[in-house]
Amino acid sequence: MTNSVSSADTGKYSIDSFFAGVGGIELGFEQTGKFRVVYANEFDKNARKTYAKNNPDTTLDGRDIHDVRADEIPESDVIMGGFPCQAFSIAGYRRGFEDDRGNLFFEMLRMIKAKKPRVLFIENVKNLVTHDHGNTFKVIREALVENGYYIKWRVLNGKDYGNVPQNRERIYIVGFKYFNDYDAFQFPQAIKLTKTIHDIIDFEGNKDDKYYYHKGKQPFYDDLVNTINSQDTIYQWRRKYVRENKARVVPTLTANMGTGGHNVPLIFTNSKKIRKLTPKETFNAQGYPKEFQLPDIANGQLYKQAGNSVVVPVVHRIAEKILKAIDGQKGISEVRGHGRYALIYSNINSKFEGESFVQKYSDSIDSLKKIILESGRQLLSDDEYLKLIQKKKSANFYMIEKMIEKV
Repeated sequence: MTNSVSSADTGKYSIDSFFAGVGGIELGFEQTGKFRVVYANEFDKNARKTYAKNNPDTTLDGRDIHDVRADEIPESDVIMGGFPCQAFSIAGYRRGFEDDRGNLFFEMLRMIKAKKPRVLFIENVKNLVTHDHGNTFKVIREALVENGYYIKWRVLNGKDYGNVPQNRERIYIVGFKYFNDYDAFQFPQAIKLTKTIHDIIDFEGNKDDKYYYHKGKQPFYDDLVNTINSQDTIYQWRRKYVRENKARVVPTLTANMGTGGHNVPLIFTNSKKIRKLTPKETFNAQGYPKEFQLPDIANGQLYKQAGNSVVVPVVHRIAEKILKAIDGQKGISEVRGHGRYALIYSNINSKFEGESFVQKYSDSIDSLKKIILESGRQLLSDDEYLKLIQKKKSANFYMIEKMIEKV
C-alpha cells in the first residue's frame, strides 16, 4: 500500500479516501474523468458491500482508522472524507468531540499531517459550524490551517447547487497546500432546480407490499389518509401530525429513515396508495446515477447508507472547480516562517461561508501584532470570535494562536 500513484503515472490525480461510506464523494470526483481512488477506508461492513459492488477494482481497507498507520497508505494528491457526522447533527445528540465519532476527525488529521496532500476535501452536516457555540468548527479550522493548509468552506444545499430535488444542506471544506491553488479556487454558483420528485420516484409502478402503509398496520394511518392526497409533494409523519413538504422536494434524508420513525418520506402514488420510498429511490434523491448498484442486504442498512451519504452532483461540481484550480499549474509554496505562534487570517461571510489560513508563524507575538496593525484589520480574542459567530456577522480579521499538537 505504500507505493505512490501520481497524476504523472496515470494522467489522473490520486485520492486517498477515509470514512468512504458507499463511495459518494469519490464518485463525484471520478465523474470529472481526472481523479482516481487509490485507497479507501471504511469500517462499516455493510457499507463496504455497497462500495465494493460498485468499485470492484479499488483497494478497500475495512479496518478501524485507529488501526491504520499512515505509512501503510499510498501517497496521493487528495485526501478526502466525511467523518461521521452524527455527533454534530440535529438528528443526533450533538455531543461533538465528546462523542467518539466526533473525535474521528483527529484520526483523519493524523493522515493529513503525515501525507501532506495537495488538496483536502471534507464534507459534514451544516450544524458542524454551530455546534458548541462555534467552538467545534474553530478547533477543526485551526487544526487544518496550523498544519499548513489554506481552506475555504461553504454550506451548500443539494437542491440549489446539485439540481437534485432534496433539501439537504451540508458544509464542504476544501483545503489547499499551495496558496496559488487556493487563490484560484471558487465554489460553484447556484443553479436552477429543473428536476422534480417525479424524476427520481416511481409514482406509477407497483412495489413490494412492504413499502405500503395499510389500515390496522400503522396506528396513525387514518391521520395519513386525511392529509396525504397529492402526487406532487413528499409527506412525513411527525409523531402527532402529517407534515407536507411545501417546497415539493424530498426532505433531508436521515440514517434512521428505515426504522419506521417520524422522519420517513412518504408519497401518494398514482393508484392512491401511501408508501415510503424504496432504498433505490433514496439513492436517486442523493443524485446517484441509475446504474449505481445496491447489494442484497437488509433494507434498513441501505436506508442508513443513503441517509449517511452525499449529494453526488454537488460534490462533482466542487471537484470540477478544484480541478480547474490545480490542473496545469505547479503548486507554489509561500515562505511563512517558523515559530510557536500562528497569525491566522480569516474572512467570514456569515457563519456558513468563509476562508482561513496562517499568514505567518513566529516566536514573537509582537511581530505578529505589527503585521495586524499595518493591515488595519481586527485582532480578535477567542471570546470575541465566538460572539461574532453567534451573531452571524461577517468579518475580516486576525487571530493569534499558540501552536499545539493537535493529534
